Amino acid sequence: MQALQIILAGSLVSISCGLLGCYLILRKMAMVGDAISHAVLPGIVLAFLFTGSRDSVTMLIGAGLVGLLTTFLIEYFHKKGKLQTDASIGVTFTWLFAIGVILISVFAGKVDLDQDCVLYGEIAYVPLDLWITDAGTVMGPRVIYISGSVLILILLFIKLGYKELFLTTFDPAYASAIGISTALWHYLLMGAVSITTVASFESVGAILVIALLIAPPATAYLLTDKFKHMLIYTCIIGVLTSIGGYYLAYNTDGSIAGAMASVAGVIFLLVFLFAPVNGYLFKAIRNRRKPKITVN
Repeated sequence: MQALQIILAGSLVSISCGLLGCYLILRKMAMVGDAISHAVLPGIVLAFLFTGSRDSVTMLIGAGLVGLLTTFLIEYFHKKGKLQTDASIGVTFTWLFAIGVILISVFAGKVDLDQDCVLYGEIAYVPLDLWITDAGTVMGPRVIYISGSVLILILLFIKLGYKELFLTTFDPAYASAIGISTALWHYLLMGAVSITTVASFESVGAILVIALLIAPPATAYLLTDKFKHMLIYTCIIGVLTSIGGYYLAYNTDGSIAGAMASVAGVIFLLVFLFAPVNGYLFKAIRNRRKPKITVN
C-alpha cells in the first residue's frame, strides 16, 4: 500500500510538471523552469514569516508571486540590460535562491523549513504525512490530495487556454495579430510552473521537479511531431518514471527522488538512440543507406 501511495504521488507530480514542461520545451524556455524552481524559495520563506503558517495555499501564493517576479526579471535583464537569456536566468535564480537560503539561516528559529528538504525532498515520507480531519478521520497522505488538486488545476488551465497557449507557443506573431496577449499567457504559464513547483517541494524536492519538467517532455518530443500526442506521451513517460524510479530505489536502497530522476534520464537516452523517426541510430542507418551521388 505504501509503495502504491509513493508511486501515485510521484505520478501526479510528474504529469503536472510534464504537461507544463511541454510548453517550456517548445518555447525554448526549459531552463526557466530550473530558475523558477530555485527562485521561489524566498517566496515560501516570506509567506511563512508573514502568516506563521505552512498552509499550502499560503505557500502557493508566496511562491507564485516570486515566480512571476523571476520571469519578469529575466525578461527585463534580457531586453533592457541586453543580456543573453541564459545569463539573465543565471543571475536571477542564483540571486533569489541565495536570498531564500539567507532568510532561512537568519530566521532559523522562526522558519520551520529546511533548504535540504526543499532541494532533495523525501518522497518516501508520503505515507507518513497524513491528512487527519478535526474529527480524527484519517483521509490518507496529504501530498496526494495536494498534488491531485494541482494536477486538476493544470488540466483545467490547459483545457481552457489550449488555443491561446498553442498559438503563443508556435506562432506568437500571429497570436498577437488576432488579439491574443502573448505577455499575459506567458506570465500565466510561468505562474502555473511556480505553483506546480512549490506544491511538489515537500514530496520530491526541487531537483526532481527540474528533471520532471524537462526529461519527459524532451523524450516525448523525440517520439512525435504532433503536439497532442506529445502531451499524452509525456504523461505516460512520467508514470513510467515514477514506477521505475521507485523499484530502482527499493532494490538499491537509495534515494527514491534520485532514482526517479535517473530513470527519466535513462528513458530519454533510450529514446534518443532508438526512436523510430528521430533516434540517433536509426538516422545513422538511414543516412548510410542513401545512394551516393558521384560527379564524373
